[in-house]
Amino acid sequence: MNIMCPLASLCEVLRIGLRLTNFIQDMKKNKNKKAKKSSSGNKDNDGIKPFGDRILIRPFSEDEVSGEKRNHYGIIIPDTVSKEKSAQGKVLAVGEGKLIDGKLVPIRVKVGDMVVFSKYGYDEVEYKGEELYLLKEESILAVIK
Repeated sequence: MNIMCPLASLCEVLRIGLRLTNFIQDMKKNKNKKAKKSSSGNKDNDGIKPFGDRILIRPFSEDEVSGEKRNHYGIIIPDTVSKEKSAQGKVLAVGEGKLIDGKLVPIRVKVGDMVVFSKYGYDEVEYKGEELYLLKEESILAVIK
C-alpha cells in the first residue's frame, strides 16, 4: 500500500519553492554583476571618459540643493542673486587615477557619489546640451552620504 502523507507532499512543494526562490535570487545577483561590469557602467554618461585623476560631475541645480528660493527666515531671494552655480553634484565618470612614483593611485570617489567640490576648481563642459563639470580629485571637498 502506497499511502502518501499529505504533510510529506507539502514539505516537498515547499522545498521546490525554496529552490526556485534561491534560483531567482542568484539570477538577479548575476544580472547586477554583469551590469556593473559593462563598459560604461553608467546610463547617465556614455560618451566622456576623464583622463588621469579627473572626475566628471553633473552639478545640482540650486533648487535641488536648497529645495526652494527662500532662506530660513522666509525672505524670498531674487533670481539674480540665486543664479550662483552649485558646488554640489553627482559623479558621472572617473578617470583611472593618478601616477605617483610610478604607481597608479585610484580615485577615491566612484560613479554615483554625491559630492561637494570647490567652486573655482572645475572646467565647464557642455555635452548633449547639458552643462557638466570636469575637475581634479583634489577639488573634491566631501562626499555626501
